[in-house]
Amino acid sequence: MTLQPPTTDADPSGTGSDAPVPESRVAAPATDPVNLPTGPLTVVERREATRAKRRVLLAGSVGQFIEFYDFSLYGLSAVTLSKLFFPSDSPVAALLATFAAFGVAFLIRPLGGLFFGAIGDRYGRRPVLYITLLTIGVATAAIGLLPTYAQIGVLAPALLVFCRLLQGFSAGGESVGAPAFVFEHAPKNRRGMWLNITLAATALPSVVGGTLILVLSSSMPAEAFDSWGWRLPFLLALPLAIFGLWIRSQTEESEAFKIVQAKQATAKRSDHTPIRDAFRQNWRQMLQVIMVMGLTAMGFYFLTGYFVAYVQTAGELSREQSLLVNAIAMTSYALILPLGGILSDRVGRKPMLIAGAAVLAVVSVPAFLLVTSGSFGLALLGQFLFVIALCIYGGGCYTFFVEIFSTKTRFTSAAVSYNVGYALFGGTAPFIGTWLVSSTDFNASPGIYVAVAAAIVFLVLVFTNVPETHPHLKKTTRLA
Repeated sequence: MTLQPPTTDADPSGTGSDAPVPESRVAAPATDPVNLPTGPLTVVERREATRAKRRVLLAGSVGQFIEFYDFSLYGLSAVTLSKLFFPSDSPVAALLATFAAFGVAFLIRPLGGLFFGAIGDRYGRRPVLYITLLTIGVATAAIGLLPTYAQIGVLAPALLVFCRLLQGFSAGGESVGAPAFVFEHAPKNRRGMWLNITLAATALPSVVGGTLILVLSSSMPAEAFDSWGWRLPFLLALPLAIFGLWIRSQTEESEAFKIVQAKQATAKRSDHTPIRDAFRQNWRQMLQVIMVMGLTAMGFYFLTGYFVAYVQTAGELSREQSLLVNAIAMTSYALILPLGGILSDRVGRKPMLIAGAAVLAVVSVPAFLLVTSGSFGLALLGQFLFVIALCIYGGGCYTFFVEIFSTKTRFTSAAVSYNVGYALFGGTAPFIGTWLVSSTDFNASPGIYVAVAAAIVFLVLVFTNVPETHPHLKKTTRLA
């Protein structure tokens, strides 16, 4: 049979690259820019095609690991950073200032998504993925070299905020570029599994970073760790980024994007403006993605960016205990999240979203009460309950946010809406959590915040026209 290139109208999800390897190659004319060769595929070529797809999955996962390693280090080191860069008579005030700087990186992420999304939709996903990975690696390593407030005064927190801005700008492209890249190579019936494997890699950095900080802090005097030991995990970011660049150099653009790019080459350049097309064609879907991804952003950054400091301050466990509890919880997240993706490939994205939002609304307050109980075992149980709820919800949301858009404008549309959701609800989560506890004197108040948000999202999912995006289950034929 012959594989026919899909049109955007008939195939908004860009399934041209998602079908199984065809029995024969595409019969492309000599002038076709895609330039796919003709003739039957050999067994060796089929195996190479499978290996190429798996390299894409590896490249996407490695990039997500490195990006979130860089981001999670800040949250894991928040208590230390607050002492070194935001000294204050009040530890709570210092921690609030530290988490405010944490949130700054999220404010610029939508701009990074807009900038890199337009490049990715016009010139390709791979160039963006090189630039973003290198930038975030350099910015994170630079944090490990910064002088402290005691050495250079107010310039120290200013430089820290500047490095966070660089991290956020590059993460605005990386956080969506890698999932979109993997999505366009994934088999159609396994998109949920592939995307959730890629996103599961975002949990492992907390485990690796937390373990590294735990080993360093427990193997050296506190004075040495506060002086230079905390810097080592940040400096490790640069060699990790270089390794990620090497992995990504082994990949190719997806056939779906090549087909779209070939069509654009024959049209006027002004006919395709990714930013204009994204907002003109997809504004409704972008608002839906902001809402859907905002809830998972809130939950994820409470888990990875807040709980370590939260357990120390509100739960009164030691740094080592809080790091260990969080490392176990994040390992559980990385193992369970792909199961949510596999389930969404069977039942659809929307049922997973509805079920996940409902579970989050129910378990958030009990989970936060357990996390701050002062007991190691109960704190672990609380974080595990929260992980289960997030993984059910993540089974739907992590595929939904790229599947809802067409190949032509996928990167720009997803990058802007995803990063706006993360800026509004993810970047602010640690700050709001710290403020709620200090102002209400109720340790589980952040859990109420999550529960209310989850209940609102549940109602929106049930009573509005948020679509099912699974290619075999959706009721509409066009989403973008």
